[in-house]
Amino acid sequence: MATPQLPPERIALIRRGVSVIVGSCDAALRPSVMRAVGSLVSDDGRDITVFLARRQSRQLIQDLAATGRIAVVFSEPATHSTLQLKASRCELRNATAGDQPALANYLASMETEIERIGYPRELTRAMLAHKLDDLVAVRFTPEQAFDQTPGPRAGTPLGGASP
Repeated sequence: MATPQLPPERIALIRRGVSVIVGSCDAALRPSVMRAVGSLVSDDGRDITVFLARRQSRQLIQDLAATGRIAVVFSEPATHSTLQLKASRCELRNATAGDQPALANYLASMETEIERIGYPRELTRAMLAHKLDDLVAVRFTPEQAFDQTPGPRAGTPLGGASP
């Protein structure tokens, strides 16, 4: 499947660090979902990594490992500008000390994002609290991309992606 070319403004949305929800399903198509505690994106948008806390995401991590199917939603809390990416393959690894800068940048960004809608930074810190040795990094290359911003364009494929 061809990788969709993400528009620069969508790559910037991911890079800035907005709300990230990760989903998958098991072989019987039962869904699993959890909030990520961090994310990374390559300059061209073809390499994306999300970070999940094992203790909160056991079923999701099991489903990702078993099926490789992943759907990730990046959403700006203040505007609900939302991007959904999907792939049929992903790679899992333990997070390392080298991931700490990306995790710290993500937390700082989310503190700002959540503060913009009127909630204190302490809420964000509690919501994204984790221990590095509990994190799994999930890397994937998007195969499909959709505008999921509420409104008439919700569900519209981006960058040549098809549903």
